[in-house]
Amino acid sequence: MSKNNGLSEKVKSAVNKVKGETKDQVGNATNDRHMQNEGKKDKLKGDVQKEIGKAKNR
Repeated sequence: MSKNNGLSEKVKSAVNKVKGETKDQVGNATNDRHMQNEGKKDKLKGDVQKEIGKAKNR
């Protein structure tokens, strides 16, 4: 597999982690549990994408 594919997953991972952290913090500040949960899901998605990117580089 191409190393670019792994890099692509790592970039998506970083984007989802930032998006998730932002949603989590906004949800926390506005006491919006739904927004917080969306943020936590986005961060988890980012973690999974990071691991996929690592696997593609092997």
